[in-house]
Amino acid sequence: MAQLAESFRKRRLEKGLSRKAVAGQSGVPVPTIARFEAEHRISLESYAALCKALGYAESLKAVMAEPKYSTMSELETINANRNRKRGTTK
Repeated sequence: MAQLAESFRKRRLEKGLSRKAVAGQSGVPVPTIARFEAEHRISLESYAALCKALGYAESLKAVMAEPKYSTMSELETINANRNRKRGTTK
C-alpha cells in the first residue's frame, strides 16, 4: 500500500493538484486523502475514485483483466476453469 500511496501523491503533485482539489473531483474527503498519503490506508472504493479523478480509471480496470500465470500447469488450470461460476470446497 505504501507504494500505491507514494505513486498517488507523486501523480497528484505532478498535475499540480491540492488534496482539496482532488477531493472535489473525486468525492473523497480531504482527511481520507491525507491519511492515505501518510498512513497508506484507504478503502478500495475511495482509491478507485482517486484514480478516476487523476485520469487512471482505465489503468485500474486493467489490473486483473487478464489472468497471470508462471507455469504451464497454472495456465492449463486457468484455461480449464475459465467459465467457472464458483470456487471449490477444500
